[in-house]
Amino acid sequence: MNSVAKPPQGTAFHAEAMRIGGERVTRERVIEVFNPHTGALIGSVPKATLDDVRRAFAIAQAYRPRLTRYERASILNRAASLVRERSDSLSDLITAESGLCKKDSLYEIGRVSDVLMFGANEALRDDGQVFSCDLTPHGKRRRVYTQRDPLLGVISAITPFNHPMNQAAHKVVPAIATNNRMLLKPSEKVPLSALALADVLYEAGLPPEMFQVVTGDPREIAEELITNPNVDLITFTGGVAIGKFIAARAGYRRMVLELGGNDPLIVMEDADLEEAATLAVAGSYKNSGQRCTAVKRMLVQESVAGDFVDLLLAKTRAWRHGDPMNQAMDMGTLIDAAAAGYCEDRVNEAVGMGARLLHGNLRHGALYSPTVVDHVTPEMPLVLHETFGPVSPVIRFRTIDEAIRMSNSTAYGLSSGVCTNRLDYIARFVAELHVGTVNVREVPGYRLELTPFGGIKDSGLGYKEGVQEAMKSFTNTKTYSLPWA
Repeated sequence: MNSVAKPPQGTAFHAEAMRIGGERVTRERVIEVFNPHTGALIGSVPKATLDDVRRAFAIAQAYRPRLTRYERASILNRAASLVRERSDSLSDLITAESGLCKKDSLYEIGRVSDVLMFGANEALRDDGQVFSCDLTPHGKRRRVYTQRDPLLGVISAITPFNHPMNQAAHKVVPAIATNNRMLLKPSEKVPLSALALADVLYEAGLPPEMFQVVTGDPREIAEELITNPNVDLITFTGGVAIGKFIAARAGYRRMVLELGGNDPLIVMEDADLEEAATLAVAGSYKNSGQRCTAVKRMLVQESVAGDFVDLLLAKTRAWRHGDPMNQAMDMGTLIDAAAAGYCEDRVNEAVGMGARLLHGNLRHGALYSPTVVDHVTPEMPLVLHETFGPVSPVIRFRTIDEAIRMSNSTAYGLSSGVCTNRLDYIARFVAELHVGTVNVREVPGYRLELTPFGGIKDSGLGYKEGVQEAMKSFTNTKTYSLPWA
């Protein structure tokens, strides 16, 4: 194992290489990676050229994986074991480059291990179907069989900064499980975690041609990542504007776009307010609020809003934030000072429009405090758009009809959480919320790494992530028929 997976000490990650084919490729031009909390330079990665990207696609296209189901499952299981064995050092790496606290980075490592395990299990499953053809008067004595084949071309994957290793795992694991080839470009803000995952997979036995990692400036190489003639499918997780740019430029290619969210937590008058406030705090502040499925809006029935806000404030004040490497902290930094400043500006804007700041909105560099804002209204940019940080905006409503209208009033449609025990309310929320997921008495972001995940409207095209759904997206269904007496 190379130095990427070792605990960060000062500048221990300099001179890292891209993973192109079986080579570790270095370049004189580099991208420097800084610790968001300390500002220290923790590493540098090569800045890929267009020729690097084209060469990587050519290598992937020329390679034809022939791994059996058993071999694919074995590689993924070995990788899961390695990740578990190195959980502390790998989480140190995530914390060092992203600013996520150790609690969050250790949790992420656990999720990465889950993705690898689920991928191993799914690789062993026969994904074919059988159809008898003598079902109608004009049918024949035949049977139609299906099988799922890998894509003919290469999968181009682009991941964001907020889950540096798990986002990469959600791309590459289904690709390995289906015998595909993938080229990954991680966020230039957190490239080291993706390189570490690649090294774990190679150590576990993955042919390097099946998974290559290029690091670079998206302004230079993004166009090639989506228009290269060898690209058969683009899988992207990130912001709406970039997702729509990809959709406009990709042409006749398949796309899986997992974009932003503006997820509500809806608290009805019959809710357990203690439970609801606990969910609200965890949903807003975990991962420093930098999740597409974080609680971005709290819609609270007005008769219980006062009591709910009191509980929310108490729990927010108890949420410890500071040095991400301090394991006592519940929250670290945002990805950089600009992201923290954006949250601060949005809150100040809402207060200027009549909202009440009850706690927080304090910033020091990339460190931004958990923040509670009450009496927010749906037209305020703080909640009309996605505020990607640890902010808890409270919006009050009167009736369930108003709550549903408010929830559906933004351009996003990713997920939601509802706090109620009434089956009639639950039935309406499941039927009428314009989202990809409705979680009852749970945060909007609750999921298994196996289950379908994705949104509608500006949150995505409706195609799902999650190991099972991604494996379907990453394959072509072939049918064949045989005579059957």
